[in-house]
Amino acid sequence: MVQDLSDPCLSDNHSGRTPSMTERPHTESVRAAADALETAAAFRVRHNTAAVSRVTDSLLNGSLGQQPRIVDAAITRVLRSWVAQLWARGWLPVDVYQMARRNRSDLAANLAVDTIADNAAQYSAAAIHPRWREQLDELEAAQWWDPQQPHPSQWADRHGLDRGVMVNTMVELVALFMSMGNLPVIIPPPGRVAAGSAEQNRSGIDERMLGKIRALLAKAESTTFSDEAEALSAKAQELMARHSIQRAMAEAPHQNSEATASRIWLEPPYVGAKSLLVAEVASANHCRTVSYEKLGFVTVLGDTADLEAVELLSTSLMVQATRAMLGTGRQVTSTGRSRTRSFRHSFLIAYATRIGERLREVTEENVAATGAQLVPVFARREQAVTDLFGELFSGRIVKRSFSAGNADGYGAGRAAAEHANLSTQRTSVEPT
Repeated sequence: MVQDLSDPCLSDNHSGRTPSMTERPHTESVRAAADALETAAAFRVRHNTAAVSRVTDSLLNGSLGQQPRIVDAAITRVLRSWVAQLWARGWLPVDVYQMARRNRSDLAANLAVDTIADNAAQYSAAAIHPRWREQLDELEAAQWWDPQQPHPSQWADRHGLDRGVMVNTMVELVALFMSMGNLPVIIPPPGRVAAGSAEQNRSGIDERMLGKIRALLAKAESTTFSDEAEALSAKAQELMARHSIQRAMAEAPHQNSEATASRIWLEPPYVGAKSLLVAEVASANHCRTVSYEKLGFVTVLGDTADLEAVELLSTSLMVQATRAMLGTGRQVTSTGRSRTRSFRHSFLIAYATRIGERLREVTEENVAATGAQLVPVFARREQAVTDLFGELFSGRIVKRSFSAGNADGYGAGRAAAEHANLSTQRTSVEPT
């Protein structure tokens, strides 16, 4: 790991030596400014806007206001410190971005991406897990600025901001970081990756197969005919099931199965009902889920390739379900009272339930065609998922039942998914 230097232009202390007498005033000033920034962020968490303004004003207009490089160095130090704490608490790059995007301004979300990129730049490529790197690529989190110059000022210039907006955006973001609790660690953060770890060497879905599946799902999303969309989605599930079986058949008879986890973020509203759809898709693909409804995501546990399949199919089905749901229009009672929300909630529950049954039918048919040969393999995979579930969530979950209270919405959801007789409840789990 490269040493955390708040500003290379303020110190050449790359070797970790004790700062000289001439450097100490800079170091102490940076520390004082960093303390002030964290104090302002803590006041913001408590919604004490007057105190926030008082502290930030001292940074902008007091003695430190005449030393922008000191304040820039302090901002960098605080952001680096807090993002490293988030990694230790189990948060991933996409998680941090999603939290900023949903709970803070667009500027704060943009600053979050740069903070993530700055953290990654402190490590060699070998020290970053491949799945972590995929998230960096997804966010386009890369160091665009001159690392020999303070990032905060370059960021402000890029967005045409004055220093007041820059400092307040940083305080806004750190206040969010302070409010984010602990999550299970599912991918080791930079610098914690074991060389040659088993998970890094495990492959996901074959690229050619992945291309076929994506093409089918793209067609399913684009068609306006529900029958065609269902057929295309079922075909995609069949390909996923076959691929899973082929990988299972390639495993050695006594080879240990390993499970891992990923997170799928869901767009509001109806996050609870949407999490049920992910749970149903996961169940059909030998995976298990835990819903964080208040935060807005679902954790999926399973084999690496199965996780990819769940994310692909869940995302596509969510698009199809939303389109079908919106196509029903606004729902009102005979007295003109809106029932749209309960209708759509029930619609999604019915849709998810029927989709889950159909997908499991496809999977079971494909597994049955192989006879009893794969029973031990899938049993090992199931045990691996159970073990990981216990490791990550033991004693931290509660069961939840989803109820459909709008008969019309439930019926429409059944029709959209070509549904037969099903109950109106499904059990999922969420953390306490």
